[in-house]
Parts: sequence; structure tokens; C-alpha cells
Amino acid sequence: MGNLEPLEKLESRIGYRFADRDLLRLALTHSSYSNEKTSGDARHITCNERLEFLGDSVLQLISGEYLFRAYPDRPEGTLTRLRSAAVCEDALCEYAKKLELGRYLWLGHGEENGNGRERRSILADAFEALLAALYLDSADKTEDPLALARDFVLPFLRSRLDELETGSVIGDCKTALQQIVQSVEGEKLEYVTVSERGPDHEKIFEVEARLNGSVIGKGKGRSRREAEQYAAKEALSLFGESES
Repeated sequence: MGNLEPLEKLESRIGYRFADRDLLRLALTHSSYSNEKTSGDARHITCNERLEFLGDSVLQLISGEYLFRAYPDRPEGTLTRLRSAAVCEDALCEYAKKLELGRYLWLGHGEENGNGRERRSILADAFEALLAALYLDSADKTEDPLALARDFVLPFLRSRLDELETGSVIGDCKTALQQIVQSVEGEKLEYVTVSERGPDHEKIFEVEARLNGSVIGKGKGRSRREAEQYAAKEALSLFGESES
């Protein structure tokens, strides 16, 4: 079915009126809607996947440039980690929710009935597609083609980075490691308990953090949770950063 709100409301939310409204519609069209409509119609309806591809590149450039300028004394490993946390799927989903982007999506009946308007991957992809649509629609209106896209996305990034800097995200080693790993599609991170020793009131757990089956960190603790945090802390050093 179509979106639940008129596009003018979304334009009002983002503070920009599209010259090419079709770009905005395209950014909000999920593949489930495209496939469903195309199967019963000779016309092909395009989805937002190509815009998502472009939006990811625009987001990487804007976030990388911002981090480079905002943190002149931070090493490459720390900048990479901060960017991964600020543009991961969870972060993009939260940005989309702040815009109530789910209300504006065109979804197929299957996704609609399956709560697709709240699905994290759909919302994250739509946010990237919207960013690309803003970039394309505004690029020829200013000497800096990234100006509007930058103004749109930086408030989200700054808010997320403030959370990271105050420790609400980075202070958790497992979360920090997960945010790095999930920035690369297809990577599988798991924690495996390899030993459990001692009496019940003084047990010591040993856990391995494994990436695609390979051990990248080991940790010991008085609970599985504590051991997993230490394993994640050791693993973080492989990505150029360790937790204090």
C-alpha cells in the first residue's frame, strides 16, 4: 500500500521542498512495493535500492570529512570506529525514526502486514535513499553539491557522536565491537564459552569472541557477561582501538 502521510509533511520535517518530487517518491519506495506492482503491470516500478547505494557513499564522505576536521588529534583507527558507530544500521534506523520515516514509505502488502514500517533494515536503507535524493535534487543549486546533504545529516551524526564521546555507546565494549563488525556486510560475530571452572559461588568463565569462526579475543570473568566484555575489549585492539 502507499505511504500514510502526504509528502509535503516530510518535506516540512526535513526543511526542504523537492524540485523533482519523483526523486522523493523513489527514495521512499521499497523493493516489496516495486516487485508487487511490477508483477501485475507491464510498467516497471523502480525501488530505492540505487538511491540507497548512492546515499551510503554520500554518508561515508560527509561523516569522514566531519570526523577528520572535528577530531584533528584522533588516530585513523579511532576515526574509523567512530564513523562505524555513527553510520551503522542501528544508528541510521534511529535517525529515520526521528523523522517518522516509516509513515511515508511505499511497501508491498507482505512488508506492510509484517510490520515493515518498523523494520530496522528498511528504515536504515530509506534514510540513506532520502539522503541521496536530497543530494541529487539540490546538487546543481549551490557551489557545494554536498551542502544540503551535509546540513541535513550532520545534526544526526553530531548527536550520535556526542553519545559515543560521553560513553553511552563506547563504554560498552561489546556494543563498540558489534558496531564495527556490522559495518561490513556478511560478517558474523559470536561469543563462545570455552570453559567454566570453580564452585557455583566462585565460578570463572572463559569466553572467546569469534569473527566468522576465527578467534579475535579472549576474556575471563565471574559471569559470562563480564567475560564477553573482556573478550570484546581484547578484540577491539585489532581494529586500532582499546577500551580503557
